[in-house]
Amino acid sequence: MQYDLSKMADLKIAVIGGGAAGYFSAITAAEAAPTARVVLFEATGHVLAKVRISGGGRCNTTHACFEPRELVKRYPRGSRELIGPMNRFGPRETVAWFAARGVELKAEPDGRMFPITDDSGTIVDCLQQSGAQADVVVRVRMPVRSVVCAEDGRFRLTLGDGEVERYDRVIVTTGGNRGSGGHDIAASFGHTIEPPVPSLFTFQIDDARLQGIEGLAVPDAEVTVPGTKLKERGPVLVTHWGLSGPGVLRLSAWGARELAALDYNFTVRVAWSGEANEERVRERLAMGRQELGKKRVRNANTVGLPGRLWERLVEAAEIAEDVTWVSLPKKSLNALVRAVVASEFAVTGKSTNKEEFVTCGGVRLREVDFKTMQSRRCAGLYFAGEVLDIDGITGGFNFQSAWTTAHLAGTVAAAE
Repeated sequence: MQYDLSKMADLKIAVIGGGAAGYFSAITAAEAAPTARVVLFEATGHVLAKVRISGGGRCNTTHACFEPRELVKRYPRGSRELIGPMNRFGPRETVAWFAARGVELKAEPDGRMFPITDDSGTIVDCLQQSGAQADVVVRVRMPVRSVVCAEDGRFRLTLGDGEVERYDRVIVTTGGNRGSGGHDIAASFGHTIEPPVPSLFTFQIDDARLQGIEGLAVPDAEVTVPGTKLKERGPVLVTHWGLSGPGVLRLSAWGARELAALDYNFTVRVAWSGEANEERVRERLAMGRQELGKKRVRNANTVGLPGRLWERLVEAAEIAEDVTWVSLPKKSLNALVRAVVASEFAVTGKSTNKEEFVTCGGVRLREVDFKTMQSRRCAGLYFAGEVLDIDGITGGFNFQSAWTTAHLAGTVAAAE
């Protein structure tokens, strides 16, 4: 990328939104054009709020998947568009970027990557220090009410206090919330906004089988929605709301629009054993007759399920408390198989996962040039992060798309 130093001295870049994408694009632009004035506007009093609470306060910064074509399969929306940008700045580059600033990331067995401190404050501090060193001007409690392109090609920003300021480039990074203002700005330039709906959420379920076992986790379950093609396999967690965990969250991401259309009232089917093949599960359970003999069915199982959950499944199969494995009737065995591989629950709503709050929807992707992140409607206007109709499943993928699109937007905005 070529930079004209004579033009940089007068260059003014506005970044609207102080989250991960906003901070990263501002730092990138300021480092690429050291003499330019880069100003980051944040409507609230706190920048990087989502970064701070993500991953249970540990910040799932990215994911250890370094092949772009494999990586983009984790994005229900935006997979095709992200291939090119991920080749330019993907997880490998993200790890190197933080390492160059003294922050080492580690990979956990499932591929999620966190700072070795296990503290999201490490990422927040790194971004804020990098911004300060690059002379990024951060203005909190300063919403941008409107953006207008003037006749001279520059942008007029009307701020929350009524002041009007002029900038040469504008990068919109306001996230996916309807009230954040970014979608209104994009729409004012003729962009189409795909309706935002939640993309990562837990299933609200009121069912006696789940009551009293809150906090119980099954490491490998299969979750499906009958009547659709939605299916995911992974850890499932019983909560006070109903069901959560990576398996449920990933399903909610892939089915975000479909489940919204159902007004979050649908049936979810869970194969607690991790597979929905009744015959294989029946064979495993039938082994109980030989291996567990006179032990009570409710006290021991051959499919490795947590004891408290197993008791609820035995009750659901209407197997009496004193029935032993050796005396278990075939009819009861069949009922138990069904309870293990096809427990059905009525979902009556959703509960947003606050740590991983993500929406699908936003600026329509074909209206943005993914070689530059520039608007196809207005030169000098750029987008990055969740303001776009991009979302990933849980596991660090949403932060990675933020770093990727922000780095590209900041680089190009500083160069043109």
